[in-house]
Order: sequence, then C-alpha cells, then structure tokens
Amino acid sequence: MTRITFIVGDEELAARLDDTPAARDFASMLPLTITLSDFHGIEKVGDLGRKLDSGGMPGSYEPKAGDITQYAPWKNLAIFVAPFSDSRGLVRLGEFEGDFSALKQAGEIEVRIEAVD
Repeated sequence: MTRITFIVGDEELAARLDDTPAARDFASMLPLTITLSDFHGIEKVGDLGRKLDSGGMPGSYEPKAGDITQYAPWKNLAIFVAPFSDSRGLVRLGEFEGDFSALKQAGEIEVRIEAVD
C-alpha cells in the first residue's frame, strides 16, 4: 500500500493506492500535476497519457465515491465523486482516506499528486 496526497489549492487530500500492478505503475508516475474536469457529475477525469499495467486485474469494476481509478480505454485517471455501475475497462487504483470534497467543485481543477511514503 502506498500513501499519496492530492494537493488542490491549499488543501491536501490523503489517499492510498492498492498493492496491484496498476497502482504501482501509477505510483511510478508521481509526482504528477494533472487537470481534472467534470464527467457527467459522477467523476473527475484527466488524461494520464498512457494505459497503466492492468495485468491480472478484473476486466470491470463497480466504483464507489472516493475511488481512484483509470478508465483504460481512454487512458484517463477517473476519480469518482459518486457511485457508478460496473464498468468494463475501469481499473481500481486506490481510494481517499477521508474528506475529498475539494474535488467536487464544478469545472476544471488542477491537482498535484505526490507519494507520501
């Protein structure tokens, strides 16, 4: 498990990554600054530029609010602010450990993601 932080303005949001190939691949990209935008009021998404290593991962995932994922077909980081139905191509990376309401603001948000460990 890798602890990470999302920095949104002056706020730091604690999260942890799962111990999976995809999460370790994501952690190798940190630190990372990314712009997240709204996607149907359910998630915030931003382009990672490449598909993460999802070897051995399930082919679909049913996200809940606070989940950090990648939608592999589009190479997007997808942070769910509301639960959603089981989705093919969605790979769970981890989850927030507390309040992540700073990501729920409307419009685009620039986020810095850093490893804590």
